[in-house]
Amino acid sequence: MTTPTPRRLGFLSRGDYLAPPAIPTGQPPKDVLNTIWRKNDVFLDIGSYSIGSFVMVLWPVILIFIWIMPSINFQEFDIAYWYGFMCFCGVPLLLLSYMLSRPVPPPVRFNRQRREVCVPFADGRYWIVPWEQATAQAIAMSSAGQHGKTTQGLLVVGFRNPDPDAPEKERNFSLGFSCGGGETAMSLWECMRSYMEVGPEAVPNSRLGHRPYAETQIGSVVTSLFKGEILDVLKGLFFIVFLGTYLAEKLQNWKLGSPPDLTDPAIIEWSKPLPPEQWARRSAELEQAIDRQEQALQESATSS
Repeated sequence: MTTPTPRRLGFLSRGDYLAPPAIPTGQPPKDVLNTIWRKNDVFLDIGSYSIGSFVMVLWPVILIFIWIMPSINFQEFDIAYWYGFMCFCGVPLLLLSYMLSRPVPPPVRFNRQRREVCVPFADGRYWIVPWEQATAQAIAMSSAGQHGKTTQGLLVVGFRNPDPDAPEKERNFSLGFSCGGGETAMSLWECMRSYMEVGPEAVPNSRLGHRPYAETQIGSVVTSLFKGEILDVLKGLFFIVFLGTYLAEKLQNWKLGSPPDLTDPAIIEWSKPLPPEQWARRSAELEQAIDRQEQALQESATSS
Protein backbone atom coordinates (compact mmCIF):
# COMPACT_ATOMS: atom_id res chain seq x y z
CA MET A 1 0.00 0.00 0.00
CA THR A 2 1.52 3.32 -1.08
CA THR A 3 0.53 6.77 0.09
CA PRO A 4 -0.67 8.92 -2.85
CA THR A 5 0.11 12.60 -3.23
CA PRO A 6 -2.14 14.13 -0.55
CA ARG A 7 -2.99 17.27 -2.51
CA ARG A 8 -2.65 18.55 -6.03
CA LEU A 9 -3.31 22.24 -6.66
CA GLY A 10 -3.97 23.74 -10.07
CA PHE A 11 -4.79 27.25 -11.20
CA LEU A 12 -8.53 26.60 -10.95
CA SER A 13 -8.61 23.14 -9.41
CA ARG A 14 -7.79 21.22 -6.27
CA GLY A 15 -7.60 17.49 -5.74
CA ASP A 16 -7.26 15.85 -2.32
CA TYR A 17 -6.40 12.14 -2.39
CA LEU A 18 -7.91 10.60 0.73
CA ALA A 19 -7.52 6.84 0.28
CA PRO A 20 -5.88 4.41 0.08
CA PRO A 21 -4.58 4.37 2.69
CA ALA A 22 -7.62 5.49 4.70
CA ILE A 23 -5.76 7.80 7.05
CA PRO A 24 -7.32 10.63 9.12
CA THR A 25 -8.01 13.86 7.25
CA GLY A 26 -8.07 16.05 10.33
CA GLN A 27 -11.71 16.98 9.72
CA PRO A 28 -14.64 15.91 11.93
CA PRO A 29 -17.23 13.50 10.47
CA LYS A 30 -20.22 15.47 9.16
CA ASP A 31 -23.07 13.98 7.17
CA VAL A 32 -23.68 17.12 5.12
CA LEU A 33 -25.89 15.36 2.53
CA ASN A 34 -27.79 12.91 4.77
CA THR A 35 -25.93 9.99 3.20
CA ILE A 36 -26.09 7.82 6.34
CA TRP A 37 -29.17 5.64 5.94
CA ARG A 38 -28.50 3.05 8.65
CA LYS A 39 -25.91 2.68 11.37
CA ASN A 40 -25.35 -0.02 13.95
CA ASP A 41 -22.42 -1.85 15.53
CA VAL A 42 -21.94 -4.09 12.48
CA PHE A 43 -22.52 -2.01 9.37
CA LEU A 44 -23.08 1.46 7.97
CA ASP A 45 -25.35 2.03 4.95
CA ILE A 46 -24.33 4.94 2.72
CA GLY A 47 -26.64 6.18 -0.04
CA SER A 48 -25.77 8.62 -2.81
CA TYR A 49 -29.42 9.46 -3.61
CA SER A 50 -29.50 13.11 -2.56
CA ILE A 51 -32.73 14.65 -3.77
CA GLY A 52 -32.34 17.47 -1.26
CA SER A 53 -29.12 18.83 -2.74
CA PHE A 54 -30.67 18.76 -6.22
CA VAL A 55 -33.60 20.88 -5.00
CA MET A 56 -31.32 23.37 -3.23
CA VAL A 57 -29.31 23.89 -6.43
CA LEU A 58 -32.41 24.29 -8.60
CA TRP A 59 -34.53 26.42 -6.25
CA PRO A 60 -32.43 29.66 -6.40
CA VAL A 61 -32.43 29.52 -10.20
CA ILE A 62 -36.22 29.33 -10.23
CA LEU A 63 -36.39 32.28 -7.82
CA ILE A 64 -34.18 34.34 -10.14
CA PHE A 65 -36.52 33.77 -13.09
CA ILE A 66 -39.54 34.63 -10.93
CA TRP A 67 -37.79 37.79 -9.70
CA ILE A 68 -36.97 39.11 -13.19
CA MET A 69 -40.37 38.21 -14.65
CA PRO A 70 -42.09 41.57 -13.83
CA SER A 71 -39.32 43.53 -15.54
CA ILE A 72 -39.51 41.57 -18.79
CA ASN A 73 -41.06 43.17 -21.84
CA PHE A 74 -42.72 40.02 -23.17
CA GLN A 75 -43.43 41.58 -26.53
CA GLU A 76 -39.68 41.78 -27.21
CA PHE A 77 -37.99 39.23 -24.95
CA ASP A 78 -40.56 36.55 -24.31
CA ILE A 79 -38.79 34.02 -26.54
CA ALA A 80 -35.40 34.59 -24.91
CA TYR A 81 -36.94 34.49 -21.43
CA TRP A 82 -38.79 31.23 -21.93
CA TYR A 83 -35.84 29.69 -23.74
CA GLY A 84 -33.65 30.49 -20.75
CA PHE A 85 -36.30 29.24 -18.36
CA MET A 86 -36.60 25.91 -20.17
CA CYS A 87 -32.81 25.47 -20.31
CA PHE A 88 -32.06 26.37 -16.69
CA CYS A 89 -35.32 25.33 -15.00
CA GLY A 90 -37.49 23.27 -17.34
CA VAL A 91 -34.96 20.55 -18.10
CA PRO A 92 -33.85 20.22 -14.45
CA LEU A 93 -37.52 20.05 -13.37
CA LEU A 94 -38.11 17.22 -15.83
CA LEU A 95 -34.99 15.49 -14.49
CA LEU A 96 -36.27 15.97 -10.94
CA SER A 97 -39.63 14.45 -11.89
CA TYR A 98 -37.85 11.49 -13.43
CA MET A 99 -35.72 10.99 -10.32
CA LEU A 100 -38.81 11.06 -8.10
CA SER A 101 -40.55 8.47 -10.27
CA ARG A 102 -37.65 6.00 -10.14
CA PRO A 103 -36.91 3.55 -7.31
CA VAL A 104 -34.23 4.62 -4.87
CA PRO A 105 -30.98 2.72 -5.57
CA PRO A 106 -29.75 0.45 -2.76
CA PRO A 107 -27.05 1.73 -0.39
CA VAL A 108 -23.44 0.67 -0.20
CA ARG A 109 -22.86 -1.22 3.06
CA PHE A 110 -19.65 -0.88 5.10
CA ASN A 111 -19.12 -3.85 7.44
CA ARG A 112 -16.61 -2.84 10.11
CA GLN A 113 -16.35 -6.26 11.73
CA ARG A 114 -15.38 -7.95 8.48
CA ARG A 115 -13.65 -4.80 7.14
CA GLU A 116 -15.41 -5.29 3.83
CA VAL A 117 -17.78 -3.28 1.67
CA CYS A 118 -20.85 -4.62 -0.13
CA VAL A 119 -21.49 -2.80 -3.41
CA PRO A 120 -24.99 -3.74 -4.67
CA PHE A 121 -26.47 -3.27 -8.12
CA ALA A 122 -30.05 -2.83 -9.27
CA ASP A 123 -30.04 -6.17 -11.10
CA GLY A 124 -29.32 -8.10 -7.89
CA ARG A 125 -25.56 -8.50 -8.35
CA TYR A 126 -23.15 -7.34 -5.67
CA TRP A 127 -19.46 -7.08 -4.98
CA ILE A 128 -17.72 -7.76 -1.68
CA VAL A 129 -14.67 -5.50 -1.68
CA PRO A 130 -11.91 -5.24 0.96
CA TRP A 131 -12.28 -1.95 2.82
CA GLU A 132 -8.61 -1.05 2.52
CA GLN A 133 -8.87 -1.14 -1.28
CA ALA A 134 -11.54 1.56 -1.41
CA THR A 135 -10.41 4.80 -3.05
CA ALA A 136 -11.50 8.32 -2.17
CA GLN A 137 -10.77 11.66 -3.74
CA ALA A 138 -12.08 15.18 -3.12
CA ILE A 139 -12.20 17.29 -6.28
CA ALA A 140 -12.89 21.02 -6.52
CA MET A 141 -13.08 23.06 -9.74
CA SER A 142 -13.38 26.83 -9.95
CA SER A 143 -14.50 29.12 -12.73
CA ALA A 144 -14.24 32.87 -13.08
CA GLY A 145 -16.79 35.05 -14.81
CA GLN A 146 -18.27 38.51 -14.73
CA HIS A 147 -20.00 37.70 -11.44
CA GLY A 148 -16.82 36.54 -9.72
CA LYS A 149 -15.35 33.18 -8.86
CA THR A 150 -17.52 30.12 -8.28
CA THR A 151 -16.35 26.75 -7.02
CA GLN A 152 -17.95 23.35 -7.42
CA GLY A 153 -16.69 20.07 -6.12
CA LEU A 154 -17.48 16.53 -5.12
CA LEU A 155 -16.27 13.50 -3.23
CA VAL A 156 -15.71 10.37 -5.30
CA VAL A 157 -15.49 7.00 -3.52
CA GLY A 158 -14.49 4.11 -5.75
CA PHE A 159 -14.41 0.31 -5.57
CA ARG A 160 -12.68 -2.29 -7.72
CA ASN A 161 -14.49 -5.39 -8.97
CA PRO A 162 -13.02 -8.37 -7.08
CA ASP A 163 -13.41 -10.51 -10.21
CA PRO A 164 -10.13 -10.14 -12.14
CA ASP A 165 -11.77 -11.52 -15.30
CA ALA A 166 -14.60 -8.95 -15.34
CA PRO A 167 -15.11 -6.96 -18.57
CA GLU A 168 -13.42 -3.58 -18.71
CA LYS A 169 -16.68 -1.64 -18.28
CA GLU A 170 -17.55 -3.63 -15.13
CA ARG A 171 -14.22 -3.33 -13.34
CA ASN A 172 -14.91 -0.18 -11.36
CA PHE A 173 -17.80 1.39 -9.47
CA SER A 174 -17.88 4.84 -7.91
CA LEU A 175 -20.15 6.97 -5.75
CA GLY A 176 -20.19 10.71 -6.36
CA PHE A 177 -21.31 13.20 -3.71
CA SER A 178 -21.83 16.84 -4.73
CA CYS A 179 -20.64 18.33 -1.46
CA GLY A 180 -18.28 21.05 -2.64
CA GLY A 181 -14.87 19.41 -2.37
CA GLY A 182 -12.12 20.42 0.04
CA GLU A 183 -12.80 20.21 3.77
CA THR A 184 -16.51 19.51 3.26
CA ALA A 185 -15.73 16.44 1.18
CA MET A 186 -13.20 15.33 3.79
CA SER A 187 -15.83 15.59 6.52
CA LEU A 188 -18.21 13.47 4.46
CA TRP A 189 -15.50 10.90 3.78
CA GLU A 190 -14.73 10.84 7.51
CA CYS A 191 -18.25 9.48 8.11
CA MET A 192 -17.18 6.30 6.31
CA ARG A 193 -13.54 6.23 7.37
CA SER A 194 -14.20 6.98 11.05
CA TYR A 195 -16.93 4.35 11.23
CA MET A 196 -14.56 1.69 9.91
CA GLU A 197 -11.43 2.77 11.78
CA VAL A 198 -12.77 4.37 14.99
CA GLY A 199 -16.24 2.99 15.61
CA PRO A 200 -19.98 3.77 15.36
CA GLU A 201 -19.82 6.32 18.18
CA ALA A 202 -17.56 8.55 16.07
CA VAL A 203 -20.18 8.96 13.33
CA PRO A 204 -23.49 10.90 13.34
CA ASN A 205 -26.74 8.99 13.46
CA SER A 206 -29.02 8.81 10.43
CA ARG A 207 -31.22 11.89 9.97
CA LEU A 208 -33.69 10.20 7.64
CA GLY A 209 -37.31 9.52 8.46
CA HIS A 210 -39.25 10.97 11.38
CA ARG A 211 -37.32 13.56 13.38
CA PRO A 212 -38.25 15.64 16.43
CA TYR A 213 -40.20 18.76 15.52
CA ALA A 214 -37.41 21.04 16.76
CA GLU A 215 -35.04 19.49 14.19
CA THR A 216 -37.29 20.03 11.17
CA GLN A 217 -36.90 23.09 8.94
CA ILE A 218 -39.99 24.90 10.22
CA GLY A 219 -39.65 23.55 13.76
CA SER A 220 -36.10 24.85 14.15
CA VAL A 221 -37.21 28.35 13.10
CA VAL A 222 -40.17 28.34 15.51
CA THR A 223 -38.02 26.99 18.34
CA SER A 224 -35.36 29.65 17.76
CA LEU A 225 -38.06 32.33 17.67
CA PHE A 226 -39.42 31.34 21.09
CA LYS A 227 -35.87 31.29 22.45
CA GLY A 228 -35.24 34.78 21.12
CA GLU A 229 -32.41 33.62 18.86
CA ILE A 230 -33.12 36.09 16.06
CA LEU A 231 -29.94 35.31 14.14
CA ASP A 232 -30.86 31.63 13.94
CA VAL A 233 -34.40 32.59 12.87
CA LEU A 234 -33.07 34.74 10.03
CA LYS A 235 -30.64 32.02 9.02
CA GLY A 236 -33.42 29.42 8.97
CA LEU A 237 -35.72 31.68 6.93
CA PHE A 238 -32.91 32.30 4.45
CA PHE A 239 -32.44 28.57 3.91
CA ILE A 240 -36.18 27.96 3.56
CA VAL A 241 -36.95 30.91 1.26
CA PHE A 242 -33.81 31.15 -0.87
CA LEU A 243 -32.51 27.56 -0.87
CA GLY A 244 -35.79 25.64 -0.76
CA THR A 245 -34.76 23.50 2.20
CA TYR A 246 -38.37 22.96 3.31
CA LEU A 247 -39.29 21.43 -0.06
CA ALA A 248 -36.02 19.48 -0.08
CA GLU A 249 -36.82 18.08 3.37
CA LYS A 250 -40.32 16.97 2.36
CA LEU A 251 -39.16 15.29 -0.85
CA GLN A 252 -36.36 13.55 1.00
CA ASN A 253 -38.74 12.27 3.68
CA TRP A 254 -41.08 11.03 0.96
CA LYS A 255 -38.41 9.09 -0.94
CA LEU A 256 -36.15 8.08 1.94
CA GLY A 257 -38.51 7.80 4.90
CA SER A 258 -38.02 4.05 4.57
CA PRO A 259 -34.73 3.69 2.67
CA PRO A 260 -34.18 0.50 0.67
CA ASP A 261 -32.46 -2.40 2.38
CA LEU A 262 -30.19 -5.19 1.12
CA THR A 263 -32.36 -8.30 1.00
CA ASP A 264 -30.15 -10.92 -0.64
CA PRO A 265 -29.90 -13.89 1.79
CA ALA A 266 -26.12 -14.01 1.39
CA ILE A 267 -25.82 -10.31 2.30
CA ILE A 268 -28.19 -10.71 5.25
CA GLU A 269 -25.91 -13.45 6.56
CA TRP A 270 -22.83 -11.35 5.79
CA SER A 271 -24.37 -8.46 7.78
CA LYS A 272 -24.83 -10.46 10.98
CA PRO A 273 -22.51 -9.70 13.93
CA LEU A 274 -19.39 -11.78 14.52
CA PRO A 275 -17.76 -12.78 17.81
CA PRO A 276 -15.02 -10.23 18.65
CA GLU A 277 -12.29 -12.83 18.18
CA GLN A 278 -13.38 -13.23 14.53
CA TRP A 279 -13.24 -9.55 13.68
CA ALA A 280 -10.88 -8.61 10.88
CA ARG A 281 -7.92 -6.40 11.81
CA ARG A 282 -6.09 -3.58 10.13
CA SER A 283 -3.15 -4.42 7.96
CA ALA A 284 0.25 -3.53 9.38
CA GLU A 285 0.75 -0.98 6.57
CA LEU A 286 -2.48 0.84 7.35
CA GLU A 287 -1.71 0.77 11.09
CA GLN A 288 1.63 2.45 10.46
CA ALA A 289 0.14 4.98 8.04
CA ILE A 290 -2.56 5.97 10.55
CA ASP A 291 0.01 6.33 13.34
CA ARG A 292 2.18 8.60 11.17
CA GLN A 293 -0.78 10.73 10.12
CA GLU A 294 -2.13 11.11 13.66
CA GLN A 295 1.31 12.18 14.84
CA ALA A 296 1.59 14.69 11.98
CA LEU A 297 -1.85 16.13 12.74
CA GLN A 298 -0.97 16.42 16.42
CA GLU A 299 2.29 18.22 15.64
CA SER A 300 0.47 20.55 13.24
CA ALA A 301 -2.14 21.39 15.87
CA THR A 302 0.57 22.03 18.48
CA SER A 303 2.61 24.32 16.21
CA SER A 304 -0.44 26.38 15.25
